Amino acid sequence: MADKLKITLVKSPIGAIPKQRATVKALGLTKMHKTVELPNNAATKGMIQQVNHLVKVEEA
Repeated sequence: MADKLKITLVKSPIGAIPKQRATVKALGLTKMHKTVELPNNAATKGMIQQVNHLVKVEEA
């Protein structure tokens, strides 16, 4: 299992509820198609689960 995850914003959070918009911002995703690498831990996975319809996740 990889120790990092590559997370890419593939859908705009404009129409999402405010809590989901805040989660996307907390993940460090500010623009469409921006990719960030975050550690593969329970906190990150929980955040991804909240906005899984807006992001694409790959193992880094």
